[in-house]
Amino acid sequence: MSTDNGYVIVGASLAGANAAQALRAEGYSGSLTLIGAEQDRPYERPPLSKDFLMGKTGRDKLFVHPAEWYGEHDVELRLGTTVTALDPGAHQISLAGGERLGYGRLLLATGAAPRRIDVPGADLDGVYYLRTVGDSERIRAAFAQAGRVVVIGAGWIGLEAAAAAREAGRAVTVLETAELPLLRVLGREVAEVFAGLHAEHGVDLRFGVQVAEITGAGGSVAGVRLADGAVVPADVVVVGIGAGPSTGLAEAAGIATDNGVVTDAGLRTSAPDVFAAGDVASAFHPRFGRHIRVEHWDNAINQAKAAGLAMTGQEVSYDRLPYFFTDQYDLGMEYVGHVAPGGYQRVVFRGDVPGREFIAFWLDEDGRVLAGMNVNIWDVNEAIGELIRAGRPVSPEALADPAAALESLAGG
Repeated sequence: MSTDNGYVIVGASLAGANAAQALRAEGYSGSLTLIGAEQDRPYERPPLSKDFLMGKTGRDKLFVHPAEWYGEHDVELRLGTTVTALDPGAHQISLAGGERLGYGRLLLATGAAPRRIDVPGADLDGVYYLRTVGDSERIRAAFAQAGRVVVIGAGWIGLEAAAAAREAGRAVTVLETAELPLLRVLGREVAEVFAGLHAEHGVDLRFGVQVAEITGAGGSVAGVRLADGAVVPADVVVVGIGAGPSTGLAEAAGIATDNGVVTDAGLRTSAPDVFAAGDVASAFHPRFGRHIRVEHWDNAINQAKAAGLAMTGQEVSYDRLPYFFTDQYDLGMEYVGHVAPGGYQRVVFRGDVPGREFIAFWLDEDGRVLAGMNVNIWDVNEAIGELIRAGRPVSPEALADPAAALESLAGG
């Protein structure tokens, strides 16, 4: 057993790599170990459902740091290594194989894992989930051979996978239990934009349906049977029904969890000297006055940097507005802010919604902007963020008026 009192990061992820970088940048010079279950060094995940999935960018473009960065910064990178237990009282972790490693402070950056579909046939060849670079490579290869692709779930991953399959020339059917794609995330007004986008690109969208079974022939996927008995033929099935935070280590260690590892605004968990960041963290957000968990690239980078600062003893209050983006066909989008499902009063549009060049604003009952999305309009995201941070009521007429500068609206 090692009695090293250095710092340990569990999760060689985008969040884990950025926390390691922040620790070194802030002058932490003690031992620093970054442990990951995957064989690949830390990489960025957004391209896995976008450019990388479509073969537009190579594997070498995914990595957070060059291979030599870890040695140059005295970061011990232990890949293909599973952490099996965490003992906060003893300040130790256990690794597969029996090794125990001590720590002075520890960061949980274990991310999230795709939710599995629980129906007969879910284990057939040709059923895929998209989380790792290997998953993306396998799906891309399957798209090259398949004639018919079925995507189960019309969230971000599902829609991006559908777009990639269509761009590969495949026939695509999307199956979704809700009435529209992204309904819980965006609400009806903007969800309809994404439904129209995919319909225009030839996707067979089926809403309000339940999957009963994935059918097979010879051990491979042949189709998807719905609860009403209809069968959708398929050579490939991509399941995108959401992800759950990888909280197993924390739960077994008695660390507080609630839709993620619960932290304060400084990314501290309920266990002494244990922090959490990225997809796994349900962090208290000072602006919103409650805990939120954000599964996006920007949060993995910036929240992890804040956690690195906190681990060095600095006072941290992470209050950055959530941000995410997507690229589907000819639609590029940025979103900033946070709206709980059903937690807005109205949506105001500025610009050409049918032409998909617009800004959407989500407002509360007092007319304050909670979130904004710019679609195929650029260099406005920062101004939208200022509107949200200002926390002042804004007239819907002014928001809808392209002549009204967003910067002036934020000023009151």
